[in-house]
Amino acid sequence: MGMNEILKGKVKTLFETDNPEEVLIRYEDCVTAGNGQMIEYPKGKGTICCLMTAMLFEYLESNSIRTHFIDCPSLDTMRCKKLKIAPVEVICRNIAAGSIVKTTNITEGFLIQPPIVEFFLKDDSKNDPLLTPDRVRLMGIHTEPLIEKARNVNDLLQPLFLLCGIDLVDFKLEFGYDAHGDLFLADELSPDNMRLWSKDRTERFDKDLFRKGEGDIVEAYKVILTKLRQFV
Repeated sequence: MGMNEILKGKVKTLFETDNPEEVLIRYEDCVTAGNGQMIEYPKGKGTICCLMTAMLFEYLESNSIRTHFIDCPSLDTMRCKKLKIAPVEVICRNIAAGSIVKTTNITEGFLIQPPIVEFFLKDDSKNDPLLTPDRVRLMGIHTEPLIEKARNVNDLLQPLFLLCGIDLVDFKLEFGYDAHGDLFLADELSPDNMRLWSKDRTERFDKDLFRKGEGDIVEAYKVILTKLRQFV
C-alpha cells in the first residue's frame, strides 16, 4: 500500500497517509468471534464489508449524519477522517438478541419498543462489559450526543432494511472526535456489527452464522449488499 501501518485490529488494518488528517482502513478477509477465540479467513469478505460500509455511510451523510468516510481508493479500503475514537461501543436494539437475552429474562425475538441504546466498554482485555450511562459520564464522555446519533442512525437504517425485506435486529456503532472536538460516526456498518433477520425470521444474514456455525457469511453478506443496492 506504500503507507505505514498504524494499527492492526482483528479484521481491519489502519494506515497513515500523506495527509495527517486522514487514514486508510483496509478490510481484511477475516472473521472473528468470542473475543478472537474463533477465527476464519473467508475470501472476499473484506471487500463486501468495505463496499457495504461505504454505501451506508454515504447514505447517512446524505441524510445529515456526519461520518468519517471520505472515499474508497480500492474495493477493500476506505479513506477516512482521522479521529480520536471514544472507548465505548454504542449498541442500538430493535429486537432482543445476543447479550441482552443471555443476561436478562427477555426472550430472543422480543420486539423492543421504543428501541434502546446501550453502552459497552471498548476493551477486549475486559471482555467489553456493559456500562451504565453514569459510568460513561465518569469516563469523561457525554452520553446524550451518542444516544441522539444512535437513534438518528436507527431511524434511517431501519426503514431502509425493511425495504429489503430485512429486520434490523440490532447494531453496534463507534464514534470519534476530530481535532476540533466535532463528533463523527466511525468504524463500519456491515453484517459484522449488525444482526439482520429475514422478515419471517427463518434466515440470518449476519455474523451469527459464523458464531453458531450455521452457514456461509460471505454468501449471506452478498445477499444484503445486493438488496441494499436496489434502494441506496
